[in-house]
Amino acid sequence: MTGRGAMRHSLIFTIPRVLAVAVPALIGGCAPAPPPAPVTPPLADRVVVHKSTRTLDLLRDGKPLATFPVALGRQPYGPKQQEGDGKTPEGVYRIDYKSMQSRFTRALHISYPDDNDRARAQAMGVAPGGAIFVHGMPNEYGPGDPPLWYRDWSEGCISAGNTAIVKIWDAVPDGTPIEIRP
Repeated sequence: MTGRGAMRHSLIFTIPRVLAVAVPALIGGCAPAPPPAPVTPPLADRVVVHKSTRTLDLLRDGKPLATFPVALGRQPYGPKQQEGDGKTPEGVYRIDYKSMQSRFTRALHISYPDDNDRARAQAMGVAPGGAIFVHGMPNEYGPGDPPLWYRDWSEGCISAGNTAIVKIWDAVPDGTPIEIRP
């Protein structure tokens, strides 16, 4: 075979070989990609509450992840001194456990009182109080958030909106330090 015949014979055998390699590659490239892995939100390694500005910051490696508005105890100025004073503690504590068994939408327990708080209260002859949480709105409020904080209302806890408390809950593992500043 020479000339056109050889060329035709070569094409007849070459085209199927090319198609045998190209078609599966093309079909494989059209297969649906697996869904992306779910995005895991970054976890906070520190929580800082600024009582003066009524904000709660979630931090990771010293950098802010998120900031949320909060309400405080009904007597927000100064550190908690004793049970029933309506004040929010000041100092460094830990989020030592979380609870959904609360009258509030999700609650993160703060390790108040610590040994110093107990010693101070004992010296004053009073009980230091306890059951201090970062929590959402009362369950009967529903899933929404108030448009604005108009007042500090808790017995000494730190209250966030329901949308915020879900984000805080997801980002703050047990054992995370929480610093409550004046």
